[in-house]
Amino acid sequence: MQRRGGSLARVGAPFVTAVLLAACGAPQHPSVLPQPTLATLKVAPEQRASEQVWDGVLEAVHGTTIAAQTNARVVALPVDVGDHVAKGDVLVRFSDVEQQSARRGAEANVAAARAAYRDAEANWKRTSEIFRRGLIARAQLDGATASRDSARANLNAAGAALRSAGQQADYTVARAPFDGVVTRRFVHVGEAVQSGPPAPQPLVALASLDALRVDVVVPQGAVEAIRASPRASVQLDDGTRVEAAKVTVFPYADAATHSFRVRVELPAGSSGLYPGMTVKVAFAVGAATRLLVPTTALVTRGELSAVYVVGAGHSVGLRQLQLGHRFGDKVEVLAGLAAGERIATDPGAAALYLAKRHDDRAQP
Repeated sequence: MQRRGGSLARVGAPFVTAVLLAACGAPQHPSVLPQPTLATLKVAPEQRASEQVWDGVLEAVHGTTIAAQTNARVVALPVDVGDHVAKGDVLVRFSDVEQQSARRGAEANVAAARAAYRDAEANWKRTSEIFRRGLIARAQLDGATASRDSARANLNAAGAALRSAGQQADYTVARAPFDGVVTRRFVHVGEAVQSGPPAPQPLVALASLDALRVDVVVPQGAVEAIRASPRASVQLDDGTRVEAAKVTVFPYADAATHSFRVRVELPAGSSGLYPGMTVKVAFAVGAATRLLVPTTALVTRGELSAVYVVGAGHSVGLRQLQLGHRFGDKVEVLAGLAAGERIATDPGAAALYLAKRHDDRAQP
């Protein structure tokens, strides 16, 4: 029994010692984590434009409705709503039996009038030569001259009638006056159309997407600042902006609403904009100090926006913000952040850092 107890004592002593050493030497979690290796940015106020923002409606600078210019029946409609067409493309084709017949008749009248004029011209030349020799009276020369002038007038009238008949024949094919997109179609194949009265029948509506403008209605009290500084930009749904090429304030007010119309012309080739859209137009009317943060630093969850703020003791926390206008790749902070605070410029790296810190604290 004594040897057995001694054996236990000999075996137990090193084991207890190892446990105690392991307990004393085990690494402890520090109360403060080391500084996170995050790219940060110190938020500071910046000078940006002070703006007035109003709603406007986009419209095409070149937009038209092609109307019937001759009485005919629709035989072909090669385009439909939404189709892109080039200048000169056929939009509507009509029956042209009557128009072609009228042109051929006008051509025949021109030929007859030209023959009559040649005969009258030749007769006048012969009469003039005989009169110069003194062989006939003046009255005969005057008659030949009148006949020649009458034949010339008939030839001119026949030529005008031919041009009119040719124009009516050309009206049986309606072509696009410019590059654009078909926005509406008013007729169908087989339908008879009239050129009037009381008004020509509309055929196809066409709008050009290359040149757009915004029609904005602003109150009387705001128009003077816009007139003094005619600069504006259109804000898109994704926050980007399109700078206006020209701003025109109409020189009269609406008598009923006492408001002014402002026309904002956009540069050619502006993408993501279509006639009929409602957009916000920001007019620069001065300068103001704003607190801006990069849009790449934002964390968006639905309608909520936040940033990771790196505070004292190397703490990192997600803070909700109230945002204002967007300026290029930055956005205005209205509330939730103060000047001098630091934010993480890479929200993904900040989220990974917080997740690692949570895992470290959760370990026993």
